Amino acid sequence: MRWLLWGVAAFGVAAVVYIIVQATTNPVAPGGLERVAKGEMAALQTPAEPLPAPVTTIYGPEGEPLRLADFKGEVVVLNLWATWCPPCVAEMPTLAKLAADYQGKPVRVVAVSIDREDDLEKARAFMAKNAPLAFYNDPNMKMAFDLKPAAPGMPTTVIYGRDGVERGRLAGGADWSGPDAKAVIDHVLAEG
Repeated sequence: MRWLLWGVAAFGVAAVVYIIVQATTNPVAPGGLERVAKGEMAALQTPAEPLPAPVTTIYGPEGEPLRLADFKGEVVVLNLWATWCPPCVAEMPTLAKLAADYQGKPVRVVAVSIDREDDLEKARAFMAKNAPLAFYNDPNMKMAFDLKPAAPGMPTTVIYGRDGVERGRLAGGADWSGPDAKAVIDHVLAEG
């Protein structure tokens, strides 16, 4: 009986050592982004199958048609928001701070308003209060549905690597100005 207890204990120790080794050598997701997604970023989800950004046309600060592929070579923090969405409005100053902190680096915060045509001036005025963010819009609300999977609601933020492939997604509002968000962005930036 005693040797049976020692055998079970040895097996338990071996199992724990195996789990520890696997956890340190095999990150949960490609790139290991989930390891740094803590605090405000704890709800960040990494895609099971990373996909490139949709080819949806959005409109830039001067009304010019753009696609997210136009920003290839930069880490893109795509935020879908609207003036009628209180969590969107609340998080916008934190996205502005994130954009300011990464000025001069290959990181672009693309906050895309999905406000309707009638509310674009209201959205543009709101964005002007959140410099250095530029005003982007999608008055047809196509981007939210062209994401795979589709955005579950507003705000939704999707982070793309410099290669234009999705790295992570956060549904709901968050504080993008703090160290938790910077750890995520720095990790994606370091991936190259």
